[in-house]
Amino acid sequence: MTLATDPLLAPVPSSLPPVERVARLPAGFKAGGLTAGIKASGRPDLALIVVTQGPAAAAAVFTPNRFAAAPVRLSEANLLATMPDGRGRWGWAEAVVSTSGSANAATGAAGDADQAEIGRAVAGVSGAIERRVLHLSTGLIGTRLPVERVRAGLERLAPALASTDEGLLAAAEALRTTDSVTKVATAQVEVADSTGRPRTVTVSGIAKGVGMIHPRMATMLSVLLTDAGAPPAILAMILGRVAARTWNQLSVDGDTSTNDTVFLLDSATRTAVMSLEPEAIAALERGVEAVARDLARQQAADGEGASSLISCQVSGAADDADARAVARAVVSSSLVKAAVHGRDPNWGRIASAAGNATLADSAVLTASGLDPDEAARRSGSPARLDPAGLRIAIAGHLVYDGSAGGPVPFERAAARSAMDAPETLIRLDLGLGDGTGEAFGCDLTEAYVRENSEYTT
Repeated sequence: MTLATDPLLAPVPSSLPPVERVARLPAGFKAGGLTAGIKASGRPDLALIVVTQGPAAAAAVFTPNRFAAAPVRLSEANLLATMPDGRGRWGWAEAVVSTSGSANAATGAAGDADQAEIGRAVAGVSGAIERRVLHLSTGLIGTRLPVERVRAGLERLAPALASTDEGLLAAAEALRTTDSVTKVATAQVEVADSTGRPRTVTVSGIAKGVGMIHPRMATMLSVLLTDAGAPPAILAMILGRVAARTWNQLSVDGDTSTNDTVFLLDSATRTAVMSLEPEAIAALERGVEAVARDLARQQAADGEGASSLISCQVSGAADDADARAVARAVVSSSLVKAAVHGRDPNWGRIASAAGNATLADSAVLTASGLDPDEAARRSGSPARLDPAGLRIAIAGHLVYDGSAGGPVPFERAAARSAMDAPETLIRLDLGLGDGTGEAFGCDLTEAYVRENSEYTT
């Protein structure tokens, strides 16, 4: 039996709006990128996004790594200064600056001073208030930023910023490190304004990250921009829930980083306030999730050395938190990754990974919508799973059905052939309830090992 004749194991349907893989700059921003000389390769390495009319509402999700880099700590402090009630997770912003080639992590007080100097330089060339500058940095840990080169680059970049799609694309290109392709995504959704009238708004995102990627943020940087008109606290709620379903479900190699950051900025907050009715908030959230999900899929597909995107969709879980835990465990398994690389339909590795699944930490569970007390109680607990009800399909082939006694005869050669594709879908149904979830990863290849065995030499 294959997925075509088994509706329980068909791909989980999505209600998200369509996404275009294009850079489309929402109204109220200008952007650009160029080569400042941070990278030895001479590739673009400095990006700047500026709000054109007053501060934008802003929300952020940061790495929990205790070696959090200077840009993470400064951005958190700046958001806290602009809106203390946001606890460093939401506030106001006028600019986002990104440097690529040095993480500015584990650089001590000197690294903090370097990052602050960059913030002053951004304020000087853009007119932004220094406390309203948000920072991104990516690259080798333990290296100092060449501040003078960055300052000179900002002086050249600021006059060239453009309120065009090309400006956002240039910023996306400058965000990259080991990425082989530039990652952009855009969706448009209809959101009611404060008078109830429908208005089409844009949600656009850029991202980088193809290595050191694993849940509890996943190692990556992303900037999402919209012109919806939502206040900071609503953006933070939306971003927290979306990150729990997308970037916290992304794994390339099991390592998280010191610089993980996602920013969501809304340029229209002061000029076109959106309705705060649940329907309007849900519409904007679907747009943000559609863009974040597509960027996460692009990151997984471009994982260092990867030859195949792995998607794992889980249905029939006791709830969504359990479903996400199982999906995350499957795509995070090195044995599953290796099997996909070899186009080996080894369902035993999938079953084993699912059986080891544990729920996310309490912060992620709370952000996803669970009551804080329930999140604290369930954090790290095993996902509910009964082998007697578990069903597994690989690339359209049902390979395990616990209700029928376990292993199911299938055409192994046909399954191997189906896995020899840009994407392998692993599908599980737990037979316990209505919970659904998905996760994204990639295969583990010799190229990944080669690239990371020589990263600093």
